[in-house]
Amino acid sequence: MRVLVIEDEARLAATLQDLLELGGYTADVRRDGESGLDEALTGIYDVILLDVMLPKMDGFTVLRRLRESGSAVPVLMLTARSETADKVEGLDRGADYYLTKPFDPKELLACVRALARRQPELRNPDLLEFCGVRLDKSSFTLSCGERSVRLSRKEFDMMELLMLNRNLVLAKESLLVKIWGYESEAEDNNVEVYISFLRKKLAHIHAGVRIRTIRMAGYCLEEDR
Repeated sequence: MRVLVIEDEARLAATLQDLLELGGYTADVRRDGESGLDEALTGIYDVILLDVMLPKMDGFTVLRRLRESGSAVPVLMLTARSETADKVEGLDRGADYYLTKPFDPKELLACVRALARRQPELRNPDLLEFCGVRLDKSSFTLSCGERSVRLSRKEFDMMELLMLNRNLVLAKESLLVKIWGYESEAEDNNVEVYISFLRKKLAHIHAGVRIRTIRMAGYCLEEDR
């Protein structure tokens, strides 16, 4: 899962990023409202942590524009202000939850997990299954029947995206950004290499699914008929 943190306080932003990554998430940080909104609108994030008081564009405006764009990504608002009116405004503009600073790190991670579970595909975030193929986050294993194989972190992230979007075409660019991030020097060839790795591992466990290449479009995980 990929989380976007929009927070202008450098120390808090770094702390949130470390906390999320220790919790098993991939986290990106933006330090102002304008760049945060641009990043949020890419559609590559599963949850967004959004501060209210931001330079260039406040969190309420970021949230309003995000919802006006049609995005339904879960948003957890963070603020140093505890007034009921502020919470009501955030919730009315489309926030899913509200935390007042300072907050307990365990509570924040629990909120992120709860927001992720609101998406049907993520109700059991530790185990994904498709056509008898199981992807287990707790052990980073891919299995089918009695056969299983351990995945590297990048292999797991790619397989997770394919399973969450099964029967849909994922563009190579989308996989590249979600797994390696915008600032990475990774290239299209990296995606091709890891797709090859996954195909070999699916064959090894005798999986009933395949990763199909859609020419000029991307990749699709589908039942192997």
